[in-house]
Amino acid sequence: MSNAMDAKLENHDAAILLEQAARLDAADPLARYRALFIGTDTNLSYLDGNSLGRPLKRTPRDISTFIEEGWGGRLIRGWDEEWLDLPQAIGDQLGRAVLGAAPGQTVIADSTTVVLYKLIRAALATVADPARAEIVLDTDNFPTDRYLVEGIAREEGLTLRWIEADPASGVSVEQVRDATGPATAVVLLSHVAYRSGFLADLPGITEAAHSAGALVVWDLCHSAGSVELDLDGADVDFAAGCTYKYLNGGPGSPAFAYVNRRHLPGLQQPIWGWMGRKDAFEMAAGYEAAPGIRSFLSGTPAIFGMLAIRGTLDLIEEAGMAAIREKSLKLTAYAVQLYEAWLAPTGVELASPRDPALRGSHITLDHPAFRNVTAALWEQDVIPDFRAPHGIRVGLSPLSTSFAELFRGMAAIRDQLHR
Repeated sequence: MSNAMDAKLENHDAAILLEQAARLDAADPLARYRALFIGTDTNLSYLDGNSLGRPLKRTPRDISTFIEEGWGGRLIRGWDEEWLDLPQAIGDQLGRAVLGAAPGQTVIADSTTVVLYKLIRAALATVADPARAEIVLDTDNFPTDRYLVEGIAREEGLTLRWIEADPASGVSVEQVRDATGPATAVVLLSHVAYRSGFLADLPGITEAAHSAGALVVWDLCHSAGSVELDLDGADVDFAAGCTYKYLNGGPGSPAFAYVNRRHLPGLQQPIWGWMGRKDAFEMAAGYEAAPGIRSFLSGTPAIFGMLAIRGTLDLIEEAGMAAIREKSLKLTAYAVQLYEAWLAPTGVELASPRDPALRGSHITLDHPAFRNVTAALWEQDVIPDFRAPHGIRVGLSPLSTSFAELFRGMAAIRDQLHR
């Protein structure tokens, strides 16, 4: 077949795929939310919402109002009037809108790393059985999770039991059953694998760990805001997640902690600070933990870092997580369709599950050229992210990503590979 004929067929296929993107956008019940985010009126293709979400247009106004009226107008009175309550108030909204958690179990606290450290140590203290001296985790979990557990095991003289995870899929219920037993204290896993996007069976794995007498700490960084959750329904013990991905809190916005209400009485978390003490402003000698989820706090709340989260939570409550998940499924399915049409013939491999129900809201594509390709794409205002050794992650935030935007980004990847 001639080169001219090849080009004609490629252009015809591209036109069909572009028309499909237009139809999907026209039928999208969440399409109107896209205009509420900064930068969506440009031709930039942002495929990294799973790493850092776009800011809402209301966020500058919210922050400006806080500076002028809250901080500037109320000054230190703001702590008594509202700010001290924000970690729990926003935590309850997050629990209601995103996590499937009843009030009083979620709080906005520190960075994800610090929150996970607190949760793992609290889980170990809850188990409090010398015979249970093993922590189960997987080899492909996010680095901070693995590093934390290695450090805790060294501190506490515990043993690590590693599940060998397939980077293209993830940890299964069967693997957890095989790895847990009378010696298991805690299981730490990510709900959505940061590399492949694999969606773990959260209820099934939680039940498997409980059957072995262990507790589970879930990392929800890549699922909160893009995947439906029912932490209470699944009887999850502990969970943590960041707020700067699908929750659009901004760089370094504080993480959240979920603690099942049955673990709150007598909760022992290791970083005692004045904000987690009973009557913080008493300034008395000795530490007495505050009742409930507030005991999970340590230092002064990061108020600025919480402001942007509320805007996204308002949108999520309006749109509903079921609709958000439905769009996520359609976005990743369309991404895979574009991959198969354009990228698979060039040797690119799909490093994510093919079944949409087994994916979060991103897919990963592998090719030896992708490190350099990613750098070139960024110069063109096409922004996926690169994950070593040779993966591009295509992250799709349902409230702010359009199908046409995805089409443009995938077409740019194709064009780079043809250079």
